[in-house]
Amino acid sequence: MRGIDRRWLIAVVVVLVLMTMAAGCGRKKGDGPSAPEVAVVTLEYEKVPIITELPGRVSAFLIAEVRPQVTGIIKKRLFTEGSDVKAGQALYEIDPAPYQAAFDNASASLARAEANLPPIRAKAQRYKELVAIKAVSQQEFDDVTGAHLQAEADVKYWKAAVETARINLGYTRVTAPISGRIGKSSVTVGALATANQPAAFTSIQQLDPVYVDATQSSANLLKLQRSVASGKVNMKGPDQTKVRLVLEDGTPYSQEGTLKFSDVTVDPSTGSFILRMVFPNPKGTLLPGMYARALVQEGVAEQAILAPQQAVARDPKGNAYVLLVDAKNTVELRMIATDRAIGDKWLVSSGLKSGDRIIVEGLQKVRPGVPVKTVPFKAAGKDDKAPPNTGDPKPSPPAAKAK
Repeated sequence: MRGIDRRWLIAVVVVLVLMTMAAGCGRKKGDGPSAPEVAVVTLEYEKVPIITELPGRVSAFLIAEVRPQVTGIIKKRLFTEGSDVKAGQALYEIDPAPYQAAFDNASASLARAEANLPPIRAKAQRYKELVAIKAVSQQEFDDVTGAHLQAEADVKYWKAAVETARINLGYTRVTAPISGRIGKSSVTVGALATANQPAAFTSIQQLDPVYVDATQSSANLLKLQRSVASGKVNMKGPDQTKVRLVLEDGTPYSQEGTLKFSDVTVDPSTGSFILRMVFPNPKGTLLPGMYARALVQEGVAEQAILAPQQAVARDPKGNAYVLLVDAKNTVELRMIATDRAIGDKWLVSSGLKSGDRIIVEGLQKVRPGVPVKTVPFKAAGKDDKAPPNTGDPKPSPPAAKAK
């Protein structure tokens, strides 16, 4: 029985040895463990617009507060709150009776002064001839001349009084100083209006076009100026003054705006300055005080390197790095510097160049110095799709046939 067990054990050992030899013969000479497969992207220089997203607020293009310029009781309100009004349109009517009386009084006084002027003018002319021949004394001539000058002054005075009374009478109809949308009224019929009172009756805002005031960091401005000086960014382009807008719910605004000016003073509390843009607002979508994000094109990077964000990692100190594949298909760690995010990619300012192959997928199974097998990276949504169905019958490929 013991001899049988020994023969069985020898047979098992012989089978294992034969299997090992067969596996060794099937492997080519020099082959080792299979290299891990990674997906890589080959970088190329690109022409990329440098667009900065800035927070901003919408403000009215024109705004005017409506106040009375004469004192009196409000008799009528002549507009609908929240409606559009035209410049010069009557908004309120203040009781005109006292101002009409003042105008009539000034007009009558002017008529009396003008009636007194011709006789005194004629008398002064006669006394001028008589004093020349010594027919009247010099004193009498001086008295008549003075009366003539006073009569002319009275006419000028009452003309001014009539004009003042006419202006005040016109101010009893409070009109719109600008065209735009009028707000709510703070007074009602029967209220007392006081000339130049601090509280406004209402306000009018012109909402087409509108301003968007955005804040820009002065540090970012200095960084941009250095990029322009080094030639990395070109600011001479046809779209430099064009601005786009993203509304507070994340939807893009359909109209394109124009960059008007940048403020010359930096706010010391925030380290930022104001950029003012003008946007058309024909449908009234933009309202004063609304938050929006302005997309401002600062320039164009003529030779930009864009790296997928999923390929960029950071060390414990926060420094960015990528794993790339060198000419010998060996993994290499490369430290890089990133400028900003553009879509789903990082704009790389240093560390990479055109032709570098960076690893996008398979990062977990490789480390620097390890040989790898590379395949092109296919982003989600860019894989090959089946051709559209045109109605023509197509034969099934052999691999799809049932076996």
